[in-house]
Amino acid sequence: MGLPASREATKQKTMPPSTVIEICIDAVDSALAAQNGGAQRVELCSNLLEGGVTPSAGLVTIVRKKISIGLQVIVRPRGGDFCYNEDEFDTMKQDIVTAKSCGADGIAVGLLNLDGTVDIPRTTELVELSNPLPVTFHRAFDVSTDLSKSLEDVITTGAKRILTSGGEPSALKGAESLAKLVRQSAGRIIILAAGSIKGSNAREIVEKTGVQEVHAGLRTVISGRMKQSNKNISPGVTGMDESQRFVVLEENVKKLKQALI
Repeated sequence: MGLPASREATKQKTMPPSTVIEICIDAVDSALAAQNGGAQRVELCSNLLEGGVTPSAGLVTIVRKKISIGLQVIVRPRGGDFCYNEDEFDTMKQDIVTAKSCGADGIAVGLLNLDGTVDIPRTTELVELSNPLPVTFHRAFDVSTDLSKSLEDVITTGAKRILTSGGEPSALKGAESLAKLVRQSAGRIIILAAGSIKGSNAREIVEKTGVQEVHAGLRTVISGRMKQSNKNISPGVTGMDESQRFVVLEENVKKLKQALI
């Protein structure tokens, strides 16, 4: 027999809210895989081997045409640290204008000072320039010197999310720290958990931390399309094996989605 109506209603009220899934991507086919797998949002980057930098206007435009789910665009002018000079900062401002014109739904940035604290004035300027699009302060947060203080500083800038692994190599290792950040945030900003999240550990991470949004890469190595190439310069002119590439597979997004139902 099913539950009485009153008990069923109580059960429905106590069910946790569904977890929002954001997938980090660098190509159109991965964007489609994320959407078809059930993700609510993607973060579009280029050069994920260097942690992700600003994608081209062409890539943002085509991804926007191909998917209907949320499209966040990272604005990071180069790899390396997150302390930018004036030319780099001007580049970030122009990239935000471009991303908005290409149909982005949100912007991801991260700026730090020389001492590892959040660069509040310039981050605030980028948040204001991004308006009305919401801004995520990306994993520059994790290399800041004091996560608790940095959380308050990011809130001051007007950003809507913090992408973080709790200052650890993975969200699972940083679960205790993530839980503290969720409690400290008290609903003032969204804590978007990141760091080696996949179907096999996502539920544990959510249960331990209380986060309601997760960010996953789910990158899988596949063979490239070329049938022939010059093997004498392997691993290749780019320093990597051009016979392979990283993609997001729809089946892995579905597994992550299923784990969080």
